[in-house]
Amino acid sequence: MSSRQDEPVPQEPHKEAGSPACPAQWVGAAGTAQDPQSRSRHVTEVVQRVLQPLSLSLQQLSRVQHHMLAAMEAGLRLRKGAHTVPMLPTYVRSTPDGTERGSFLVLELRERDLRVLRAELGGSQEAQLKDRIFAVPQDLREGKGEKLFDFMAKSLCQFLDDLHIPATSHQLGFCFPFTCITTGLETSKLQSWSKGYSCSGVVGRDVGQLLQAAIQRQASHDINVMVVVNDTVATMMGCRLGTKPCEVGLIVGAGTNSCFMEEARYVESLDDNEGRMCVNTEWGTFGDTGAMADILTTYDEHVDAGSLNKGKHRFEKLIGSLYLGEIARLLLVQLAQDKALHAGGTTPQLRTQGMVTALEVLNISEDQGGLAAAQCLLQKLGLQPSDPDCFTVQQVCLAVVTRAACLCATSLAAMLTHMRKNRELPQLDVCVGVDGDTFQARRFRQTLLEMTKKLAPECTATLVSAVDDSRAQGVAVVAAVALRLEAQRREVDQLLQPLRLAPRARQQVQALLQCEMERGLRQETHAQASTRMLPTYVRATPDGSERGDFLALDLGGTNFRVLLVKLRSREAGGICMVSEIYSIPPEVAQGPGSQLFDHIVECIVDFQTKQGLWGRTLPLGFTFSFPCQQKSLDQGILLNWTKGFTASGCEGKDVVELLREAVRRKNQFDLDVVAIVNDTVGTMMSCGYDDPNCEVGLIVGTGTNACYMEELRNVEAVPGAEGRMCINMEWGAFGDNGCLDEFFTHFDAQVDRVSLNPGKQRFEKLISGMYLGEIVRMVLVELVEKELLFQGRPCPALQTPGIFPTKFLSTIESDGLALRQASAVLQNLGLAASVEDALLVRKVCQVVSLRAGQLCGAALAAVAEKIRDNRGLAQLAVTVGVDGTLYKLHPHFSQHVQQTVKELAPRCTVTFLQSEDGSGKGAALVAAVACRIAQSRAAPATGQ
Repeated sequence: MSSRQDEPVPQEPHKEAGSPACPAQWVGAAGTAQDPQSRSRHVTEVVQRVLQPLSLSLQQLSRVQHHMLAAMEAGLRLRKGAHTVPMLPTYVRSTPDGTERGSFLVLELRERDLRVLRAELGGSQEAQLKDRIFAVPQDLREGKGEKLFDFMAKSLCQFLDDLHIPATSHQLGFCFPFTCITTGLETSKLQSWSKGYSCSGVVGRDVGQLLQAAIQRQASHDINVMVVVNDTVATMMGCRLGTKPCEVGLIVGAGTNSCFMEEARYVESLDDNEGRMCVNTEWGTFGDTGAMADILTTYDEHVDAGSLNKGKHRFEKLIGSLYLGEIARLLLVQLAQDKALHAGGTTPQLRTQGMVTALEVLNISEDQGGLAAAQCLLQKLGLQPSDPDCFTVQQVCLAVVTRAACLCATSLAAMLTHMRKNRELPQLDVCVGVDGDTFQARRFRQTLLEMTKKLAPECTATLVSAVDDSRAQGVAVVAAVALRLEAQRREVDQLLQPLRLAPRARQQVQALLQCEMERGLRQETHAQASTRMLPTYVRATPDGSERGDFLALDLGGTNFRVLLVKLRSREAGGICMVSEIYSIPPEVAQGPGSQLFDHIVECIVDFQTKQGLWGRTLPLGFTFSFPCQQKSLDQGILLNWTKGFTASGCEGKDVVELLREAVRRKNQFDLDVVAIVNDTVGTMMSCGYDDPNCEVGLIVGTGTNACYMEELRNVEAVPGAEGRMCINMEWGAFGDNGCLDEFFTHFDAQVDRVSLNPGKQRFEKLISGMYLGEIVRMVLVELVEKELLFQGRPCPALQTPGIFPTKFLSTIESDGLALRQASAVLQNLGLAASVEDALLVRKVCQVVSLRAGQLCGAALAAVAEKIRDNRGLAQLAVTVGVDGTLYKLHPHFSQHVQQTVKELAPRCTVTFLQSEDGSGKGAALVAAVACRIAQSRAAPATGQ
């Protein structure tokens, strides 16, 4: 294959800033054009006047660009605008990555013949081709459609017979260069014929099926019509610059068209809006509804009036080679009539339509040999050319070619601008595969490049010229890419399948948790249950009547808060809070326990002093987010430290008493610790103040846990049968006894094995923010090993634990800019990702986060159904108070949770309420509710 395909088209310097954008009068290089002053003033004035309408200012071109951009964007929408280009999806979802392999047949229907090829792709785009040309008789081009397709099938089979290829199954790509509506790679319904074809019985029918049926009628070879594409798409897919594929295809020949890789989310007719799709613009129809009325000349109107499709393809008639010769001829006739050419004489040849060809116009416009070509044309037209006449003809051809190139540039600039905007890029660098006889002309190509740069300065377009085999090779590449993507999808789906939860699996998780809850509540089975179901001694949620001032402590990490919470009536402002954050130095968190609690007390003193609370003893709620066994509302035995705390002398002791001892050591004030709660209970109580139906608390952040209001009669660890009590489920440990083993994949096993607590908190490791990123990283590592990601290139960065935090999932799965976000994340990790790589990483993130949301939802459904069953209700309405960064910040996690709850607990109406300042405010509310209950119990005794 010629190396021309891999080289950018050379550019010439820009014209001076003051020159016209699209001049009507051009002078060739020095030595090639005669001095215009040697011509008479009359001739000069006439030539300028006749050519002036073809001279378009930069402002006019910018206006055309704007109209084209608007027409393209309208064409992508389901509701089309008045001025629209079709923008047809082609279902080509990817450009080649260089790994495509295989043997493919290609059938290329052209203006007067049929080309049949066999392409061997061997891992690069340097295809080995064998071909044969079959002339298509005129009677077939204008006869019955079935006969044309029978001819194509017969030619195809004859080609295979001549090659003596053993009987096998062949994959075929069909290049069909006519306007079609495509609904799949192999499904294209013909909209209209052009280029001399007018076969009956075909318009509106699927040309892929017509060809397949014709092949089956031949019954001599097993050939599968795999893809149907037009010549523009084939050009884009068949061109590349080194290893860089083209993302735009441009045809500028007898007709004109373009295609480009569009962000799928902007193609409203698609159901699948992920990734990119090649869109066929059919931009030759631009202007059919009057969008270019202000730049059309009388010569353009004459050309349109004499065409076979009057009023149609107006843009194409300004730049397609089928029309350039006729525009030039009409200009020459006008000049002759105005006595500015051949002293006013005309000939029958000059007045005959079609006597000037586009090839002649293009040749005359060139600096080298242009005047000689003009002389030949004038002689062919029966004129005796003088040197000034040849110069005038060259000016005409330059004006026609330059205008065509400038208009083509406006549309290319509009497309590039559209791509840059949709990809949210400050600069766009893209390769454009170009084919067509008009583009091969140096003058056209140079002007196209220069004007595109002027009109789209933020875009760099490298024009890659197609060679003879580019188009046919491109068709084979489309088929190869489709096969590659299909094979990759099968392997990826197989690898991800264990991470997908079928409806039955979700139901099973719900049932397992319900069983574990029952076991955890009963005395005899509590020790064997993976959910600890710890009583919190919180016996009621807020009812809105709570009043007073309360202190709250919120200790759950290296920083903690002290809060003053004032409860007023809603009319008086409801809850008012003041808080301050204090740090806990590492040496305090890891030193003696007495030092830790002394530090906490010092911070409380500081806060009380600043808030003017000195001398007041306020009820205090203590949020202590470490595992505790509660013996009463104000007693919590620390089971073990987490989160980097190792303060000695605390584990196994009551943390409330440790706090009280520190207050006594300070000996400056009293502290009335009413309640100790964990963050989950605090969240439920905080939301319960706003919604009395809130009887469930949920945390899904770095870790996960839940609590709910259980009937006291079911809590065997606590005496009594009346009323309710909040149960801290500690459901992060759900599955630690092996009941969830069948849902653990080898990715989960890897994450668990290298964690700080192998075999513990198994449910938490499936759904919480500390672990989801690691699960994704493990999947990506295996995808690379199987050469399904990054083309199997080594990715040392992915071998680093923790390098892919869960926040990346939120970023990558965000709507709108997902591909850009995914690419940016991977780039920051030093991973060079293609669009397909970014899509695959996004898919992995989606699968992992969907499973997490469904597992969380299944567990919540178990809780809701437990509450409903406890109360013997046919229908339950309950609110879940939620906190945690994963639930709040991930773009889809909350939806997954809610949808799963709705699916698995249809008799429960579950409302989700996000908590604000849940932990601190919730602790104060626990204290407030406890005070309210104590006061209500004391009231009768006081009355006596």
